[in-house]
Amino acid sequence: MEQLDTIEQVRAFFAKDRYATESGAYIEEVGEKTARCRMKLTDMHRNAVGGVMGGVYFTLADFAFAVATNRTEQTVSLNANITFLSPAKGEELIATAHCIKDGRTTCFYEIDITDESGNMLVKVAINGFKLVK
Repeated sequence: MEQLDTIEQVRAFFAKDRYATESGAYIEEVGEKTARCRMKLTDMHRNAVGGVMGGVYFTLADFAFAVATNRTEQTVSLNANITFLSPAKGEELIATAHCIKDGRTTCFYEIDITDESGNMLVKVAINGFKLVK
């Protein structure tokens, strides 16, 4: 896998992640084993009672994990746990992924999802497996 050094390279590569990007996920920032992605909420993100569908939060968290882990090596999810803390009150979701443990073949990331006011909405923990060639 080619290393993605600039935000433009990262955005071009992840434009192929069509489910996330066509759902509105946008890469705002990337760093060393970190990523911050945003999603503007629309009516399509809402469930029947008007709340944000749980899968929307997970899609954004999984996308942030992918951006943080796949800049230098190919990594896939092994396990994920999502905890819903509070409903979204704003019009935008922000997912921030950061590495807790980076091993030889596995990694562990936490992803925090807030709204634009900084309210903590969701915590996601993902174990990843590095595809070694």
